[in-house]
Amino acid sequence: MVNRLPRYMSIKQALVYFNIKSRNTLKKNYIAKGLPVVIISGTKRIDRLDADKFMEKHKI
Repeated sequence: MVNRLPRYMSIKQALVYFNIKSRNTLKKNYIAKGLPVVIISGTKRIDRLDADKFMEKHKI
């Protein structure tokens, strides 16, 4: 499923990509901590490349 996600994912698709269940978790633990969001005419998208960079940045 993750392999079939588009480069610019909807919020729902980003939840699948990050393997999390809650939009609130995405907002508080990812977006609030620097995950970029693309907003065009009120539609939010998460770039898969940005998602991967975000995860690499937070490796310990």
